Amino acid sequence: MAAAVAGKGSARRLLRVPPGWYCSSCQGTRSVASPSSARVRQAFLQFFKERHGHQVVPSAPVRPRGDPGLLFVNAGMNQFKPIFLGSADPRSELASYRRVVNSQKCVRAGGKHNDLEDVGRDVYHHTFFEMLGNWSFGDYFKEEACSMAWELLTQVYEIPKDRLYVTYFGGDASLSLSADEESREIWLSLGVPPSHVLPFQLKDNFWEMGDTGPCGPCTEIHYDHVGRGRNAAALVNQGNPEVVEIWNLVFMQYSREADGSLQQLPEHHVDTGMGLERLMTILQNKRSNYDTDLFTPLLDAIHKGCGGPSYRGLVGEADPGSVDMAYRVVADHVRTLSVCIADGVYPGMSGAELVLRQILRRAVRFCSEVLHAPPGFLASLVPVVVEILGDAYPELRKDTDTIMNIISAHEDAFLSSLLRGRHIINRTLQQMEHSKVFPVEVAWSLHSNLGFPLDLIGLMLKEKGVQLDVAALDHLAREDAERKSQPQQEQRAGMHLDLHALAKLRQDGVPATDDSPKFAYELGQDGRYVFHPCQATVLMLYRDGSFQKEVGRGQQCGVLLDRTCFYGEQGGQAPDQGYMLHAAQQDMLFPVVSVQVSGGYVVHEVIVSETLKVGDQVQLFVDEAQRLACMTNHTATHLLNFALRQVLGDGTEQQGSHVTAEYLRFSTSTKAPITMQQLLDVESVIQEVIKRNEVVYTGEAPIKLASAVQGLRKLNEVYPDLVRVVSIGVPVERVLAAQSKDATSTSVELCCGTHLLQTGDVQDFTIVSERQLVKGISHIVAVTREQAKQAREAGQTLAKEVDSLTVRVKLGGTVIDEAQRLSKEVGQLTIIVDRTTIPQWQKRELQATLKTLQRTANTAVRKLEIRLAAEKADDLLAKYSNQPVIIDTIPVESPSVLMKVVNQLCDKVPGSSVMLLSPQASGQVFCACQVSKSSLPVFSAADWALAVCTQMGGKAGGSGVVARGSGTTSDLQGVLTAALEYAKSKL
Repeated sequence: MAAAVAGKGSARRLLRVPPGWYCSSCQGTRSVASPSSARVRQAFLQFFKERHGHQVVPSAPVRPRGDPGLLFVNAGMNQFKPIFLGSADPRSELASYRRVVNSQKCVRAGGKHNDLEDVGRDVYHHTFFEMLGNWSFGDYFKEEACSMAWELLTQVYEIPKDRLYVTYFGGDASLSLSADEESREIWLSLGVPPSHVLPFQLKDNFWEMGDTGPCGPCTEIHYDHVGRGRNAAALVNQGNPEVVEIWNLVFMQYSREADGSLQQLPEHHVDTGMGLERLMTILQNKRSNYDTDLFTPLLDAIHKGCGGPSYRGLVGEADPGSVDMAYRVVADHVRTLSVCIADGVYPGMSGAELVLRQILRRAVRFCSEVLHAPPGFLASLVPVVVEILGDAYPELRKDTDTIMNIISAHEDAFLSSLLRGRHIINRTLQQMEHSKVFPVEVAWSLHSNLGFPLDLIGLMLKEKGVQLDVAALDHLAREDAERKSQPQQEQRAGMHLDLHALAKLRQDGVPATDDSPKFAYELGQDGRYVFHPCQATVLMLYRDGSFQKEVGRGQQCGVLLDRTCFYGEQGGQAPDQGYMLHAAQQDMLFPVVSVQVSGGYVVHEVIVSETLKVGDQVQLFVDEAQRLACMTNHTATHLLNFALRQVLGDGTEQQGSHVTAEYLRFSTSTKAPITMQQLLDVESVIQEVIKRNEVVYTGEAPIKLASAVQGLRKLNEVYPDLVRVVSIGVPVERVLAAQSKDATSTSVELCCGTHLLQTGDVQDFTIVSERQLVKGISHIVAVTREQAKQAREAGQTLAKEVDSLTVRVKLGGTVIDEAQRLSKEVGQLTIIVDRTTIPQWQKRELQATLKTLQRTANTAVRKLEIRLAAEKADDLLAKYSNQPVIIDTIPVESPSVLMKVVNQLCDKVPGSSVMLLSPQASGQVFCACQVSKSSLPVFSAADWALAVCTQMGGKAGGSGVVARGSGTTSDLQGVLTAALEYAKSKL
């Protein structure tokens, strides 16, 4: 007993926990202040760091890195996937991790894990939450993991043991998996009573990363909120809010294969996760996550800002007007918005950005329609979020103003859409008569065109007592998703080494590929780049998921060599292409179509022209034109990053890039849309560096030394301990020198890509596209060398055509035909300018000129049409005087002129009804009519035109006053007679 007390005191001294920090609800009559969430989070990290030797790793951003199948980071393990899969670069810090602990920002909205529509309906679902976790990568396993968890919960957090229940995997006969008796025995040895150690099946206690990949049994720790000596075993895993899971310990020991079978992993890992929000309900004696200090400041701010009833924690039918639901939605969603925007995920139109847009609009709707908050209220809550989470996640403090500005801008846009959407819903409801099922097409239009989250449409209709056909709506959503996913089938996964392949290579002692020869190139005396071939030995051949000693003719396989001069796809740069030659038979050429890097091994995707064997000697030749184009565009990407900062300011940050032989694509955060002048200025900065022909210096340095460089441009990536520094115009040694500020005035970045040796070799540069698909993120496409020159030449040619057309439009056409032809020319040239690759600044300039020209040309056409219509109307007026019904044919060349003649004739003969037909050379007959308002509703223009055009086998449409249509007839006189008889029958 004394030893146990001593252990507890030691732990508390280690964590600097003041006396009396424990769960007040669990300690009978003792009453002390509850620990804050900040202290609980910090205690978790310190416990594993100081007591058990774990390395504290910062939370990864919620935007996943290198995981296109994931919208958001949704679990603490996401950033460690390369370790679990065995694909971590052996030179990176990631590969060195053994014991790690952190508090990870997680978002579960969209994708497989989607809690969005549940948020607000209960008191425990969230879109953003914090996951406390500790990991072991091939270090400790089940016994240590369970022991640490039990020690933290019962000795440090002082949660009573009799309130805790643990579950373990009970086995699965269909998979030939026996029960995890090892975990059960561990818990019993820690003093957990047998009645509190419970077996469960696959769905509850077997964790899988996906359909394939690492997996294994898990053991979960559950907490009984009631206690009082009862046995709550029967309530575990039953969805009862009184007994909740708080910590999941996953033991990764298997890999799920494509055929569904399980194989033992080469190394065993531990992955644990405990939700901070749920833990706080225990330590602060609450039943709702929203009653903890992670949320109460937000709920108080909402109450003060909206002036309505205070939050009472009600749900369902007990929550009149869904007021408490709105409190929870807004508090949860503003946390998610703040964290995501701080990590560079902005509300937008696809992927994670679209989900964030839906979250924002859902929050705005509840603010506006339920809480009756003033405009701009949602953004006013951001400082409260920063106060709660800013110490743990400092990026929130850094970007507070940006977060608020982005939320405000999107809130303004949605409030106007909300008003339009409400009108559409109300009008549709009025037209539904007695139906109680809302038209699914209207609902989908609201979603796709106005950006209404589908769950909001359902809520708004529910308030009206109207149903939504959810199945039909899901069908439309699936069709839309399938259509959007069509062009995305470009992944080359055939030669990717999985974790078993990587483990096999390491087990067999196959060394990682020496790819340093990829940087072995130089400038020849003629100024051209010389790329030296590389001699290499075939170490392994990889085909159909397995290693082979020999691959026959005509087959495609992955070739692993001891060394290579080929650049494998990484860092946003496309891979090299080229070929291999068999050293012994120089006529045996093996085309290399792609190159991938996995876990330090470079895999060459090769088409085998003749038999290739392990041990063969080969010569490697890169496609020099393709490589040089990639090098040019990669160096130009660095220049673009530098120029954007020079022109737009230091607040501009790279969000991503992609370099190919054809173009470079660059994404950057911007405080405002980039203007035409700024595009010109950016190009001017780059052209100046090209003209100076500065040397491109490269060198390797320890990551800690490189990271200390002032002005260094680097992305939020995991870098190896030894990084490559690319500096333009300044030697790397000078950049790395203490107190050096050289990197603030030139381009200095960490980069594994291939680059030019001097900037003059870029030759030319121009931005051919710039647009904001997401507010605050500018997507730039640029070209270099000959392509840039061609773009400029095309721009100059189009500029001359626009100038010529401007002169002709200003002179104008004297007749309608000529004016209409000029208007059509303007439209056609506008399409050509839009579709042609020219400098973006020039495209915007020409588009603005053409827009003005189009207005001028259309106005000229309209004036000539009005003048001609007046002449025709005067002729008809002289013929028919003041007759109440005028029906005739006149020669005009467009329905527009015909309608104008009808309008003018009616203006000059008030109270008359007019229908005019105009036969065309093509055999078609135009029809236009107008009915006197005094004849309504007995006599309708739409009905009149429809009757006449139907007789001609055509169609018509319009209103009660004016209408038009067309048809075809050989009996025009008969049609005129029928038109007159119809009019007489109505008047």
